[in-house]
Amino acid sequence: MCGIVGLFLKDKSLEPKLGEMLTSMLITMTDRGPDSAGIAIYGGETAGKAKLVVQSDTPDVAFDGLDTKLSKVVGGTVTMLVKSTHAVLTLPAGTIAAARACLPEIDASLRVMSRGDSLEIYKEVGLPKKVAIQFDLAQMSGTHGIGHTRMATESAVTTMGAHPFNTGDDQCLVHNGSLSNHNSLRRKLRREGIHIETENDTEVGAAYLTWQMQNGASLGEALESSLDDLDGFFTFVVGTKDGFGVVRDPIACKPAVMAETDQYVAFGSEYRALVDLPGIENARVWEPEPATVYFWSHNAAPTSAEKAA
Repeated sequence: MCGIVGLFLKDKSLEPKLGEMLTSMLITMTDRGPDSAGIAIYGGETAGKAKLVVQSDTPDVAFDGLDTKLSKVVGGTVTMLVKSTHAVLTLPAGTIAAARACLPEIDASLRVMSRGDSLEIYKEVGLPKKVAIQFDLAQMSGTHGIGHTRMATESAVTTMGAHPFNTGDDQCLVHNGSLSNHNSLRRKLRREGIHIETENDTEVGAAYLTWQMQNGASLGEALESSLDDLDGFFTFVVGTKDGFGVVRDPIACKPAVMAETDQYVAFGSEYRALVDLPGIENARVWEPEPATVYFWSHNAAPTSAEKAA
């Protein structure tokens, strides 16, 4: 049992409050996942720049001079913002792969949380409220985001086992459920060159979508394919640079509820995660259908949702 939340903003005036609203939703789901928590925030992009978020259990040592060391590797200026055990590194566009490749040589304790143009992921072991305070998540702004509270079933309670999982640029996934064929699929994806770090089944789900999209599928098509290729029970919420998608397996035994207004689209494992959102009393509220893909994009009409049976 885990808790999932998601918020896609249509109303730009709400963007400064994204972190505050998502944090409240996340904390409400504490009893569904007290082991660890995480949030993915999609903020503004900076032309010619990319972001790499890293984590270390010994940040005082690992982050000391990290920006200077990476600047030499990538041949351009790297800036760093430290937030507790995480550091947000802003690099010249096109240099993430080079920076990531050299991290083990700089400090083996460094772990990559996310990469992309706008995505930042913060996750740690502990109660959602503790994690939210640790990273001051309520003060973050952005266009959309997803979050997760974890009750571990498939792997150990660690930072790397926490959600969201990022396996492609500006792409991440949170998951409630259990994938039964993740071991065989992990081996297949690794043979295809997809980087997978943990034994967590959710990371395999995220990597599967990355692999599909690298082979030309849209997010919607990748989510549709997951209904055939992934075995088990699952509710997925996927974040991309432009929006977020939702899919439930054909049996749909894991709870999910959505709400839409002129200002936002919201997702929660339970309705109580949504009750404090502005205008929720006038929202269209529904349960996502089994084996159905939903997607909202800032590049499409503000209220659009792609559905595919």
